Amino acid sequence: MKELIINILSFLFIVSASALLFFYWFMPFNDVEFITKPEFRNNYNFSLNGTTIQFYENLRYPSERISYRIDDVCNLQKKADAEWALEIIENSTILDFYPVITNEEIFITCENKIKTDERFFVAGEGGPTNITQTENFNVILKGGILLLRQSDCEKPNIALHELLHALGFDHSQNPNNIMYNISKCSQVLGDDIPETINEIYSIKPKADLSFENVSASIKGRYIDLNATIRNNGLKNSETATMVIYADDEFQKEVEIEPIQIGYGITLTFKNIFVSDLNVKEIKVVINSSMEELDKNNNEVVLETKK
Repeated sequence: MKELIINILSFLFIVSASALLFFYWFMPFNDVEFITKPEFRNNYNFSLNGTTIQFYENLRYPSERISYRIDDVCNLQKKADAEWALEIIENSTILDFYPVITNEEIFITCENKIKTDERFFVAGEGGPTNITQTENFNVILKGGILLLRQSDCEKPNIALHELLHALGFDHSQNPNNIMYNISKCSQVLGDDIPETINEIYSIKPKADLSFENVSASIKGRYIDLNATIRNNGLKNSETATMVIYADDEFQKEVEIEPIQIGYGITLTFKNIFVSDLNVKEIKVVINSSMEELDKNNNEVVLETKK
């Protein structure tokens, strides 16, 4: 009888100890919130000079190689003017234009009728038609040029004016500048526009995955985490991964699908188990094999809220 009681008490002790151990390891305790360290940067400043000669600051196509297509409705003279204008910009800057049959970045078309506005005729129209904003650039994905009138000048001033609009340049207040809103044959390109183009396009087209926002909390031994990742680069990203660490110990890895320019994704995680009850720091890292504009924004460290 005595042995039976001892066995029962031993069994109850083992069950109780196991239950307490399970409670200690798996049940929530106090909630702990985390905040990002002060030195966290969610974007990189390329320190490009702001300019008022463009519609928006740092306005550019993704690459210095820009595709174009000239509509079949354009007559030979307007087509020649457009190609000459492209050549002038190519010879003055680092830009390189190349023709394509479909999916062009700049579409050049023409009309036979001349639109009139009081005593002035409208020679053409041009400008970006699709712009995506990122932290560092306003990225032109599509541009258009409408050549309504052939140039009577020695050089293709009208086509050049509209091409520069399609590249993001606004009108000039200088009557002698090619971007003045009334066309004259004596107008010139000048140095300011080519210098601005060369500066903006000196940044090579790369993706730039960066954390836009990260927050986390711990309930006992379980991490809840939210992370927003955005592509602030000049090309679509490739497949990458996001890794979560707690006090430098690996916790979880998840795949990040390719992200288009300017787009972002939000990842939400619930109840990630950690073995340590007193986590002081959570680190979230983007790992990728691709070149990026800046990899310093691929890591966020969060510490316990004071």
